Amino acid sequence: MDFINVTPNYQPHVALIALNRPKELNALNLQLMQELKLALQALDNDDTVRAIVLTGNEKAFAAGADIKQMADKTAVDMLKIDQFSTWDQIRKTRKPLIAAVSGFALGGGCELAMTCDMIVASETAMFGQPEIKIGVMPGAGGTQRLTKAIGKARAMEMVLTGKFIDAHEALSFGLINKVVPVEMYLAEALNLATQIAQMSPIAAMLAKEAINRSFETHLDEGLHFERKNFYLTFSSEDQTEGMQAFVEKRKPNYQGK
Repeated sequence: MDFINVTPNYQPHVALIALNRPKELNALNLQLMQELKLALQALDNDDTVRAIVLTGNEKAFAAGADIKQMADKTAVDMLKIDQFSTWDQIRKTRKPLIAAVSGFALGGGCELAMTCDMIVASETAMFGQPEIKIGVMPGAGGTQRLTKAIGKARAMEMVLTGKFIDAHEALSFGLINKVVPVEMYLAEALNLATQIAQMSPIAAMLAKEAINRSFETHLDEGLHFERKNFYLTFSSEDQTEGMQAFVEKRKPNYQGK
C-alpha cells in the first residue's frame, strides 16, 4: 500500500490509518481510495480492532480529490470509472471510525471526514466544499451530509460560494466533536477511540448502525430498528458480562462475543 499507512494495533484495540500523499496534500486519487477501502474492510474483519482513527498530517487531512485524474473526463468516463462505489464501501464500515483532522479538509477531504462517525480537529483545521469554484459540485456526499450536520442555510452558503470554515466555526455548527491544539489532535482522537474500544464491540457496532439509520428513516421506523438492535445485544456474552460487572461493582472484561 503506497498511499496509506495502516497500524492495526496502534494502541490496544485501536487501529490507525494515515493518508500518505504529503506532496499532494493527501489528494484523494483512485488508488488511495481503493487502498483505504481495502484497509477498512480488513480492519472490520479483525477481531482485535474495536475502533479506527483516520488521519492525514498536520498540514492536511485531505485537500480534495485529485483533479488531474478528472479534468479531461466526460460524463460517460466518470460513469464508467464509478469512483463512488469505493466511497459506498467505506460508508459501510461497521466499527466506529474517528477522523483526526488538521489543516485542510476540503472537497473530497471534507466529505471523507464526514463519512467518519466523529471528527476531532486541530485549531488549524479548515473545512469546505469548494467544488463550485472549478465548475462542479460535491459528489461524494457533501450536499447530503453537510446539510444534515449544519443545516440547509449554512450548507447552501458553503456549497454555493465555496467558502471555508475554521475549526471553531465547525464546532459551533455541530460538524465536529471537539477542537484541540495542533499538537494534541491525533492524541485526542486516539483517546476517544480508546474510550470506545473499552466498551462492548458488539454493542458499539449495533449502536452505530442504529444512529446512522436515524438519518435514513422516519421516527417510527428508526425506533423499531433501535429496539431490534437493543434486543439483539441480549444475545451477546458482552451483555451478560457488562450487567454482571455492574452488579458486582467491577470493571467489565468484554470479549466481543
